[in-house]
Amino acid sequence: MVKGTMTIRPATPADVATLRRLIVDLAVYEREPDAVKATEADLHAALFGARPIAEAVIAEQDGTPVGLAIFFTSFSTWEGKGGLYLEDLFVVPEARGQGIGKALLVHLAGIAVARGHARFEWQVLDWNAPAIGFYAALGAEAQDAWTKMRVDGAALARLAAG
Repeated sequence: MVKGTMTIRPATPADVATLRRLIVDLAVYEREPDAVKATEADLHAALFGARPIAEAVIAEQDGTPVGLAIFFTSFSTWEGKGGLYLEDLFVVPEARGQGIGKALLVHLAGIAVARGHARFEWQVLDWNAPAIGFYAALGAEAQDAWTKMRVDGAALARLAAG
């Protein structure tokens, strides 16, 4: 269980540096320590700019940030409803095993239900067996019939050029 007082709150513009630090910590955990290209300015624009494209919540333990969840609205044409897509979930190593990750997921599920969304989805790296087991224990089901596809960088520019 959580040691001390744990709260989950919406991120504010004052949290951008903390969010970026936690995102870098997540990248290190996911074996991609140099992959984070997002600057604080990028995060501020995406989360708090004129047209935000994502949202974030921060988990705090006795006022200290120990976790984050970054998410956005997706859409299901088959359901005709929105969904909540979790981009990143991270809890600092020293705070793991205390229910913070579960509390973040419960919080986001509550947001999805309150907004009338049809689903709550995310991806997990196939080598991350502890996370896969954790998610399955919460009722999440692997979508093994789907293959994630991506176009980025030079390939994205070529595709856009036709």
